[in-house]
Amino acid sequence: MLKDNHKKSVTFYLDPWLLGSSLILVLIGLLMVFSASMVVADRQYHFALYFLVKQSIYLGMGIIAAGVMLKIPLSFIEKYSNILMLFALLLLALVLMPGLGHSVNGARRWLGFSFLSLQVSEIAKLGVVLFMAGYITRHPHEIRTYLSGFIKPFILLIIMAGLLLLEPDFGATSVITCIVLGLLFLSGVRLWPLFLLLIFVAMVMGLVAILSPYRLARLTTFLNPWTTPFGSGYQLTQSLIAFGRGGLTGVGLGNSVQKLFYLPEAHTDFLFAVLAEELGLIGALLVIVLFVAIVVRCFVLARRAYIAEQFFTAFVAYGLGLWLGIQAFVNIGVTAGMLPTKGLTLPFISYGGSSLIVNCVVVGLLLRLSMEVHSQNKATRVVREQYTARGQTFKF
Repeated sequence: MLKDNHKKSVTFYLDPWLLGSSLILVLIGLLMVFSASMVVADRQYHFALYFLVKQSIYLGMGIIAAGVMLKIPLSFIEKYSNILMLFALLLLALVLMPGLGHSVNGARRWLGFSFLSLQVSEIAKLGVVLFMAGYITRHPHEIRTYLSGFIKPFILLIIMAGLLLLEPDFGATSVITCIVLGLLFLSGVRLWPLFLLLIFVAMVMGLVAILSPYRLARLTTFLNPWTTPFGSGYQLTQSLIAFGRGGLTGVGLGNSVQKLFYLPEAHTDFLFAVLAEELGLIGALLVIVLFVAIVVRCFVLARRAYIAEQFFTAFVAYGLGLWLGIQAFVNIGVTAGMLPTKGLTLPFISYGGSSLIVNCVVVGLLLRLSMEVHSQNKATRVVREQYTARGQTFKF
């Protein structure tokens, strides 16, 4: 009865940690997009606010999408999680078709529309999280006992990875692979096949990187970019100069030198370098702390949902936490020269319509699951108090 009542009635509740951390990151992102892009926007479009206005429009669309997610029960999302995964695969196939896919800098990753270019990999990440959460919820015994339960999700993963590598999008492939492996580990899968699969995935990813000349150049360049400061190491050396100029407190908002046509992609993939230059170590640490707060909150909510036997909710929270944490770690690691260059945005902060809108959808989804977990816990407390008042023991 408790679960039935919970499905019918959900108490409105907005998690302050998730909402507050996300809002601060989005506001920092708007500020930094304006600062990093105003010179480029003025030269290309003769309007310094061009990228800020577009990002603000994307944010408005994202807030509407987040509001819609708040209204959708997780039971409904669980029911259609497989359809979303198939939809993501369809979009990944469509983006490779001539006339439909939009190519930028040699990569075909966008479906072009008159008002918005949709980066399909963002939809694919969300689809993978929901599909894996549903699969683990439906087949817990098979995953933990039989090898078939472990291998089945990788059939779809291989298809998705193949489509992504054809774009090519090595960064999104890496993030999605880490999400799947992480969720399988958290589901309690046997460790020896997971360990063997990790070795296999590492070998395949390494082979893909080595066989591609530009990826091999990225792998070798990040180890010592100063050997080719005007060649393949140019972008990374300019990023490291930005970090070095920032110091403890930064050079001041809007005073970055590296954004003045020295650092390529200053308002997108390498925005964190401009942030570190203008706001210094303090500003960079603030952003990292906010991401840590979101990821930790995701895992806390997941644990609470798991205890309450809301398994789909739990694994969605785990998956979204892994996604945001891994992508933020990779982007920051790339800009700081700790990882090879990848085309991954910094969630909530980097310029990009698809990324920001999907990030808002993720926040809306997290707030919804937080609301349902909060309502479940509240209902449990009420029932427990009723049993205690009658002198009975309540077991959930």
